[in-house]
Amino acid sequence: MKTYEHHRIERLAEQLENNKIDQKIACQILEGGEDIKQATKPEKKADWFRESMLKMDKLLDLETRKTVREGCACCLGGKRLKLSKSIAKDNTTLEARIKAANETPFVFGHGVTMEDREIVVRFFPDGLDKYRCVCLKTTEKIPITYCYCCGGHIKHHLQIALDRELECTARSSALASGGKLGCVFSFKIKN
Repeated sequence: MKTYEHHRIERLAEQLENNKIDQKIACQILEGGEDIKQATKPEKKADWFRESMLKMDKLLDLETRKTVREGCACCLGGKRLKLSKSIAKDNTTLEARIKAANETPFVFGHGVTMEDREIVVRFFPDGLDKYRCVCLKTTEKIPITYCYCCGGHIKHHLQIALDRELECTARSSALASGGKLGCVFSFKIKN
């Protein structure tokens, strides 16, 4: 396996390997990734990820893409993990846990609500003139596939907080909309 200086590309390579993606397909997805360095300009990083996600969309089915990208999630430990565990420990009902998660913006963003039997997490309030991704600095559209890493972050902590297995769907994102929409994820309870 090649090594990649940029940590997000290295993580993507690891997840492609962990999910046993055919090496030829993984190489297509990661093509040029070794040229992206930590010091590379943000626009060039965003361009690389756009192309990489377009390749994933073409070469992998939706469930595989989601699994790979959710596995790229960051910020899974530390204070966020302690807060997620505290929500589960200090609240006994699902409703109380959702309310507590909603009051924990450090972990879950702007809001956690139950809507039509799904848990919806918003990273930003509605009605802003412009939304931006905290991970990639770009105004150009990038496939929503990229955003399943954030979905994986939320899913990890929300599963702990709610003590339920969840399935994530990225509904909208700043990246996929070119800054017109905020990041919204919905979660179905699996058990």
